[in-house]
Amino acid sequence: MDEYISRNFIEEAIDKDLEAKVYNHVQTRFPPEPNGYLHIGHAKAICIDFGMADKYNGTCNLRLDDTNPTKEDTEYVDAIMEDIKWLGFKWDKVLYASDYFDDIYECAIKLIKKGKAYVCDLSADEIREYRGTLKTPGKNSPYRDRSIEENLDLFERMTKGEFSDGSKVLRAKIDMASPNLNMRDPVIYRILRAHHHRTGDKWLVYPMYDFAHPISDTVEGVTHSLCSLEFEDHRPLYDWFLRELEFEAPSRQIEFARMNLNYTLTSKRRCLKLVKENIVSGWDDPRMSTLCGMRRRGYTPESIKDFCERIGVAKANSVIDFSLLEACIREDLNKRAPRAMAVLRPLKLIIDNYPEGQSEEVEVEVNPEDMTMGTRQVKFSRELYIEQDDFMEVAPNNKYRRLSLGREVRLKSAYYVTANSVEKDDEGNITAIHCTYDPESRGGQTADGRKVKGTIHWVSAPDAIDATVRLYDRLFNVENPSDETGVSDFTDNLNPDSMIVLKNAKLENTMTDLKPGDKFQFLRQGYFCVDKDSTANNIIINRTVALKDSWTKKN
Repeated sequence: MDEYISRNFIEEAIDKDLEAKVYNHVQTRFPPEPNGYLHIGHAKAICIDFGMADKYNGTCNLRLDDTNPTKEDTEYVDAIMEDIKWLGFKWDKVLYASDYFDDIYECAIKLIKKGKAYVCDLSADEIREYRGTLKTPGKNSPYRDRSIEENLDLFERMTKGEFSDGSKVLRAKIDMASPNLNMRDPVIYRILRAHHHRTGDKWLVYPMYDFAHPISDTVEGVTHSLCSLEFEDHRPLYDWFLRELEFEAPSRQIEFARMNLNYTLTSKRRCLKLVKENIVSGWDDPRMSTLCGMRRRGYTPESIKDFCERIGVAKANSVIDFSLLEACIREDLNKRAPRAMAVLRPLKLIIDNYPEGQSEEVEVEVNPEDMTMGTRQVKFSRELYIEQDDFMEVAPNNKYRRLSLGREVRLKSAYYVTANSVEKDDEGNITAIHCTYDPESRGGQTADGRKVKGTIHWVSAPDAIDATVRLYDRLFNVENPSDETGVSDFTDNLNPDSMIVLKNAKLENTMTDLKPGDKFQFLRQGYFCVDKDSTANNIIINRTVALKDSWTKKN
């Protein structure tokens, strides 16, 4: 019996095209506009565009859609390339829509000569008014019946700069009564005096995306133009252009559902507001949904690709829960991240019966999930730091498993200790705990065989490494921050606890020579990553994700 292989609808379409010999190979492209930074939604498109090419031993180009020079910059081009490389994908060629400006311009001339395009003098507002609505047909522009000769002359004069920006456009002549608004004589060229990052000041007219897209695809040799679902209504226009331009091997557009992730924003306009108003520190702020922000926070390429794989390829839009993304990074880092002990909110613990001036080393596994990573030697001494949350003077109930006066706990991989007394400042805050330890209990073994219910982590005070730790959480406290009722602005939905900075954290002695990007699991705390701004004298560590999903329960 043949093995059954599950395929998504894109693969089924490609299989049929190859079987029917519509194409003899597969070529895709990833076509971002270089006007911002890539975000988690782009990751899905990258995985699909490059993944389909890989699956069919084809090629995938990176093609920058630089048809709007007023919003584009080489900064974004560089960032896009870095993100794709980071995810582990390789393009066949780096191309630009501007590579095809001459071809696209000649296609516009061809449409004019066929009587399929005309120069229109209506303003943008008038064009919208003439277009009609979903319920009412549009009406023809008064300039729709200009002669081919007049249109050729006007378009050439537009190109030479004889007219002001916005005074004239070139429109396709299709059907103003079409039920599809995209087919109601769309604008395909506009006058725009703007310096282009690649072509300089050569052009004074620029093509619209809907016109440039199918032409660029086909001239480039793209067989399957994979787009997100919002372009489904544009496909008839895509096909119309290629049919009227009589291309011999036109590209085929296939749409898939885009990824919508709750508790996040991907709108460039809204993200730009966050940056400009200093709500976040920049495009790579670890709370942002940008790939550079996620990389800085400690997400791995493997976790993001796993996330995209779990979502799958669908035909209908849906909202993905943020907890799935967090589960993917936990699962990945659990396998690869070395363990360490870090005390984020330190409280001094003094073992009164431990010899002063003495210290020892405790051997601890680097990662119990991967024994090939070996062990590490952690310093232990008379004075330690523990978490403030791991001590209460009086245990609240019998289920309390941490340290309290008169109770015994195990110090991770070390000894049993019993709390006897506390020191307090003038305001009544506990500044130190005095304990005694059982010298025979190292490693959790005692002569009398007794067991304790609680185990807490610690750091040797004389050997501790100081660090600033940033506890990052979701930037917004509602599932749909851009469309919540009862708020005047999406920034009203910001989570006030999305970043908590702890400047007095203590790390175990093994955490030396840290490099930006190094990842760890801090025992009982979560997964953490060394920040790009961290130095030997100013260690900064970002929390990637907590050990468990507490958000759902908290909310």
